[in-house]
Amino acid sequence: MSERQPALRPTEPATLVVAGLAAAAVAWLLISNLYQRMPPLGWPPVIIIGGLAAFEAAVAQNTWARVHQRGAAPARSGRGGPREPVEPLTVARFAVLAKASSLAAALFLGFHAGLVPWLLIEFTRLPDAAADLPPVIGGLLASGALLAAALWLERACRVPERDEDEEDSRARDEPEDGN
Repeated sequence: MSERQPALRPTEPATLVVAGLAAAAVAWLLISNLYQRMPPLGWPPVIIIGGLAAFEAAVAQNTWARVHQRGAAPARSGRGGPREPVEPLTVARFAVLAKASSLAAALFLGFHAGLVPWLLIEFTRLPDAAADLPPVIGGLLASGALLAAALWLERACRVPERDEDEEDSRARDEPEDGN
């Protein structure tokens, strides 16, 4: 009986949609019942989420280039040459980061999406709502960027399938073990 190896499965879009919808519902309930008692919504969370999105996008681009290069030699000096392959454990860590970030981004996106309609309805009546609207829209955009970057990073961590021709040439190049 072979032992089943643990596997990290791709993020399911349905999971992200359900998380986002649940967060939107919670946001709507909270803001409609507790808005007068809430502190003002500010820019620091937007900046942090946006910074995470930029970081993950940069990591995704670098990881994609290093994981998906085909037949490249080890890194040469200069920017134009092939890059050194990325360590498998690092790729696994990036994949876990991407999965966690995509779920968090879906929650943030849903939360901000739940706030926006309420603030749009109330901003003429409540001056604080008008002040809270720009950071909430910024949070919506930053959360969308984080979700996109996290899904891109997760995609970049997938090992590309090998072509049959590549496998045949690799098998011919490798010496056979005489044991």
